[in-house]
Amino acid sequence: MSGLTQERVAERLNVSTSLIAKFETGRLVPMPDTAAQIDKLYGSGDLVQELSADARRSGPPEWFRQWPDLEREATSLRYHQPTYVPGLLQTEAYARAVLTTGLLTPDEVEANLAIRLERQVAVFTREKPPVCTFIIDELALLRGDPAVMKEQLLHIAEMAERPRIFIHVVPRSAGLYAGQMGYFVLASLPGGGDAAYLEDPVGGRVISDPEKLDEFSCLWDAVHSVALPRDMSQDLIRRMASEL
Repeated sequence: MSGLTQERVAERLNVSTSLIAKFETGRLVPMPDTAAQIDKLYGSGDLVQELSADARRSGPPEWFRQWPDLEREATSLRYHQPTYVPGLLQTEAYARAVLTTGLLTPDEVEANLAIRLERQVAVFTREKPPVCTFIIDELALLRGDPAVMKEQLLHIAEMAERPRIFIHVVPRSAGLYAGQMGYFVLASLPGGGDAAYLEDPVGGRVISDPEKLDEFSCLWDAVHSVALPRDMSQDLIRRMASEL
């Protein structure tokens, strides 16, 4: 088994070769089910599962740990982000730039970056990915180093062409609108359940209270009402990229 190529391992695990490469270089930590498959493939007992579990324990803060699991299970995800490009759409360069603007140490930046990239893989490489709708404020697409932002904008435009991904931009001309106070996500879960996630500068929380979820659903409708249609949003994003 030790002679297996990345391509053969990827084929056996039904994942991409790029994902295997990221596991090998430590840029991503395997999900529990993937770690179990790797142990089975290599006959390594529980070694990979134990190592990945240790990496997760030293990774995201307690208040965030529940959300990636919900994100992976969701049948649909609705993201509203007035200040940054949503994490699931971030390039590696942009994500690193965002993480280094805070109070994280270099090691914490790299750990959080790996988690963010892993979340993208977990959501978008599923056999049937969730329907993902993103609403991003135009001003959020203007912040950052021009070279990083050009790559980021082109990446968003490419993602918007995928099936089951819908990206909308709130133009500057919208003025003040509901939802500018902060970022939130709504997840529809198998079996009809829902959850919301929101963050502030020092933490975050998952919300499952039905009354609060109704309020967030109304807030989503209000934000969606001022966003550009999908095609117009794509045109705006590509035009912004061309100007950098």
